[in-house]
Amino acid sequence: MHDTIDPNRPASYAAANRDIIRVLLQPNLGWLALFLTATAAMIYGGYCWYLQLTWGLGLGGYNPPIMWGIYIVTFVFWVGIGHAGTLISAILFLVRSRWRTGVYRASEAMTVFAVMTALLFPVLHLGRAWQVYWFFPYPNQRYLWMNFKSPLMWDVFAISTYFTVSAVFFFIGLVPDLAIVRDHSKGLVQKVYSVLALGWRGTGRQWHHYMAAYGFFAALAAPLVLSVHSVVSWDFAMAITPGWHSTIFPPYFVAGAIFSGCAMVITLLLPMTYAFGWKDYVNLWHFEQLAKMCLLTSGILTYAYGMEYFIGWYSQNPYEWAIFSWRATGEDYAWAFWVMVTCNCIIPLVWYFRPLRTNPVSLFVVSLFVNVGMWFERFNIVVSSLAHNFNPATWSYYWPSEIEWGIMIGSFGWFFFWFMLFLQVLPAVAIAEIKEMIAPPVRGAVEAK
Repeated sequence: MHDTIDPNRPASYAAANRDIIRVLLQPNLGWLALFLTATAAMIYGGYCWYLQLTWGLGLGGYNPPIMWGIYIVTFVFWVGIGHAGTLISAILFLVRSRWRTGVYRASEAMTVFAVMTALLFPVLHLGRAWQVYWFFPYPNQRYLWMNFKSPLMWDVFAISTYFTVSAVFFFIGLVPDLAIVRDHSKGLVQKVYSVLALGWRGTGRQWHHYMAAYGFFAALAAPLVLSVHSVVSWDFAMAITPGWHSTIFPPYFVAGAIFSGCAMVITLLLPMTYAFGWKDYVNLWHFEQLAKMCLLTSGILTYAYGMEYFIGWYSQNPYEWAIFSWRATGEDYAWAFWVMVTCNCIIPLVWYFRPLRTNPVSLFVVSLFVNVGMWFERFNIVVSSLAHNFNPATWSYYWPSEIEWGIMIGSFGWFFFWFMLFLQVLPAVAIAEIKEMIAPPVRGAVEAK
């Protein structure tokens, strides 16, 4: 497919404005149904959290030695989902990759909302959530400070930094498009968008400073793709628990984060493209590139899975080898291991065939399997190692309680609540950059008309 928006018919700047802006503030029945579903899931999760705060963490299914349940599993899952947005918007911008143009705005929004969801979990798994301020090292009269040697504290700084940079980067990219929406609005709506557009007029001087600022934040955000999930991986790698204490975790986690994030972009953007009629601006060429990115990172993950077993065998450490062999063959959690392998290593192989890689149904279904597989990867890492630690007398079987399932469902409701609002109030496709992809009219064709 060509690098223009629509290889079949020429588009225009006016058409791009009209097609992308027309969905704003125009909710339909489909959008309303999804929004109400997300709101209901969020409210249910909030109710489950209220019960946990009222009756204690015993409702959370904690059973030593498994003190990390699906709260941590889902926390790592959401942090990983947020990585594709920074990869697409920052790194691919720096290397001037053209296919990012159609998909980066939605992926940036996905990043911000996924990190907002991940930030909930350090609070959700606390017994006394109202004392969460102890996480932050502000000067005060306290005599007890947090342990800066703990990787769990590193998470607080890494994720909060990631959220701040991603949110600022997201807003900067929105400014030219907010001005376009402002110019196509009236009344109170126009005043709101005028404030958000920061006086943007599209002058040469403004574009010069805008591109300098955007490039600066892209360069600043790019290292976060590697650093943030590396820090999350140290939650595990710094422990001596069998199956965790491994130097392979940082690159392994980063590859998995990009894998799950790109799959989530496909899951979110593909139905949206067809529902809003944006196939002229976001088409199968963009999704094919995302599928190729998933194939690359799926191969890295498959290699990492194999290397974990090789290292466990080659090290001749009986505890390491025991946990890896038990993951694959044990009666308790072997099913989770094989779900992970099937969804992350086997099913994505269908994308090696171009007809399936460019088929909307195949793209959507496989991306769903990838999201499921990546959640089970974190479940497999967290739960199986804790369930079979060094002391056989403490071995136990963990299954999430109804409260844990409810809070996890609520986290998905929280994410989709914000994402559905985003679709109604902000341009989900970058209008200003889309116009750069519109093929200019051929001089001879214009004269013939």
